[in-house]
Amino acid sequence: MTLPSVAPVDTNAAGALRATIDGKAKPLGALGRIETLAVQLGLIAGGAPPAYDKALLLVFAGDHGLTAEGVSAYPASVTQAMVATFLAGKASANAFARAVGADLKVVDAGVDADLPAHPDLLAQKVRRGTRNAAIESALTADEVTQALERGAAIARQAVADGYEVLALGEMGIGNTASAALIMHRLADVPLDQCVGLGAGHDAEGLARKQAAIECAAARSGATKPQEVLAQFGGLEIAMIAGAVIGAASARIPVLIDGFIVSAAALVAVALVPEVADYCVFCHRSAEQGHALMLQRLAVEPLLTLDLRLGEGTGALLALPLVRAASRLLSDVASLDDVLSGRL
Repeated sequence: MTLPSVAPVDTNAAGALRATIDGKAKPLGALGRIETLAVQLGLIAGGAPPAYDKALLLVFAGDHGLTAEGVSAYPASVTQAMVATFLAGKASANAFARAVGADLKVVDAGVDADLPAHPDLLAQKVRRGTRNAAIESALTADEVTQALERGAAIARQAVADGYEVLALGEMGIGNTASAALIMHRLADVPLDQCVGLGAGHDAEGLARKQAAIECAAARSGATKPQEVLAQFGGLEIAMIAGAVIGAASARIPVLIDGFIVSAAALVAVALVPEVADYCVFCHRSAEQGHALMLQRLAVEPLLTLDLRLGEGTGALLALPLVRAASRLLSDVASLDDVLSGRL
């Protein structure tokens, strides 16, 4: 497997960035966690960050064979239907992207359908959905490699196209089941603390989901990131993990959405620990397990809005905070300039 290398940020520069922020025309620490975010952005940029005006949301889509076990309240066909909705500009993510001034593209990582060409669709399908992880490996090792490498290439191409920040989202019926299995194995969390309601399960549906996930977990003891992806899927999660690595290799911040995208980030960090410096965790979702996953990653998200939609909606809502933090460094006068009248 060939993934791009990622340079760690120069943490020695953090003190100078903090001093710059402390010297702004405001009381010390008055902007709270926006100041911490500004330091992170400065470290990523290696100095004054850009304004992040050119932002792209990539929504990675894929289907899961595990849905045959009833792990979702919705049929697998909803994945294809929602891809069509994104491409028609009518999904929640489209509305939020317009609201915050971000572009949106959909990546077909593994939708179980032949999708018609569209200007905003990146056709990167590895296969039509994963296999049923309850009874066999969801993916082969080669399929995992393809997904990771394609995700990294997509992110790097976006940077080559002029995007300054990437937000990552997903669409895949059944993917909270895969994310729960990834969390269980890579974060070493008991399985029952990783499994949540997903997209609208009732108590009976949750019990069915738990049984299917337990069956999948019992089938394989995989703990290495690539093996975990191969055993439990999914293609959109693997491709997102690759995109995290690709964005970090190009030294731009990557906005991490909710439970599923955080699971992909968990994979990316396990593969290339340096990517953690480039990840902005945008919100704590209402899905059980997400708060504990964020704890295992040792991160504090920017927002807590009880979101549980996915699609990158939480990442988009955090984008204005990223832009504001960058402008704190570039646009706010120093206290010395204010007091001396040098404005």
